[in-house]
Amino acid sequence: MRNFHTQASMAVSEYKDAMSGFERFLKRLVDFGAALCGIVILSPVFLLVFLVIWIAGGSVIYKQERVGYKGKTFTIYKFRTMKKDAEKNGIPRTEEERKEQMTRVGRFLRDHHLDELPQLFNVLNGDMSLVGPRPERQVFIDKIMAVNPNYIHIYKMRPGLTSQATLYNGYTDTMEKMLIRLDMDLEYLTTRSLWGDLVIICKTAFSIISGKKF
Repeated sequence: MRNFHTQASMAVSEYKDAMSGFERFLKRLVDFGAALCGIVILSPVFLLVFLVIWIAGGSVIYKQERVGYKGKTFTIYKFRTMKKDAEKNGIPRTEEERKEQMTRVGRFLRDHHLDELPQLFNVLNGDMSLVGPRPERQVFIDKIMAVNPNYIHIYKMRPGLTSQATLYNGYTDTMEKMLIRLDMDLEYLTTRSLWGDLVIICKTAFSIISGKKF
């Protein structure tokens, strides 16, 4: 893996999208088709997870506002893994605090990435893509942009279910990791291709099947 370093700077550099308009159109078609097929094929898993969480008590779907393509906000969907009031009043928690608030069912879902399945509906309606930078909350975007305003270029892409940064940088619970992820996402923007997306999807599938945590 490359060694990424982010330098604090208030100057915004130029980052050109490597994908042409036609490639972005094809990417969207693939996203729609793959998400639709995924929802149909995995519908038994959706139903099973829904029932397990519902029987355990509490709401099943967790909703949160994120910032995505062109800087527009959207509601991201996940299967609930934490107690209902884990982030009461919208106060962000550290990863350790999240683990403490996680239910037993939620821990299993998180370890096997099953909590992310409802995001296929986000992909289906165009809020997200299969591959792209992970969508962030405005409170963290403001902090990142105070250090590196080049985050603005992330808005050129639909956020994704997975990415190179997700695979190698894991959960971003510190500013250092957020800045490393930003560098990797900007690298993706300037080099991305449909073939490259396929490689990332295959790597993600292998990581999930092999039980890798990220």
